[in-house]
Amino acid sequence: QVQLVESGGGLVQPGGSLRLSCAASGFTVSNYAIAWFRQAPGKEREGLLCISRTGDNTYYVDSVKGRFTIWRDNAKNTVFLQMNSLKPEDTAVYRCATSFRAEYCSGPDMQMNYWGQGTQVTVSS
Repeated sequence: QVQLVESGGGLVQPGGSLRLSCAASGFTVSNYAIAWFRQAPGKEREGLLCISRTGDNTYYVDSVKGRFTIWRDNAKNTVFLQMNSLKPEDTAVYRCATSFRAEYCSGPDMQMNYWGQGTQVTVSS
C-alpha cells in the first residue's frame, strides 16, 4: 500500500538549517510529483514547493525561495526538504504528499491523494 512517512523535525535556532525526509513505500518516488506543505497554528495549510518526476523544483510561495530545496534519493525511495536560514515564522507541522497520478507539478491546489502524518519544526531561540 502507498505510505509516506516524514521525519527530521525538531527545534532549531533562527538562522539555522534542518533537513526533513519523506520516505515512501508502495510506489516509486521518481515516477511522480511530490510536494511539501506546512500548517502553522491558527493558519491554513500552505503549499511550499514540489518536485516533478524529472527532478525540477517548483516553488509555490516566495517566502521560501532561496532557502528551501527539494531533492530525491532514488536508491532510498525518499524525498528530502532542505531548509536553510530558518525564521520563527517557519514554525509549523510539515507534511509531504503525492497524487500518485501526476508526473509534474501544476500548483498547490493539485489533487493530493496520499499524505504523511507530519513532522513538527520549531524555530526559536
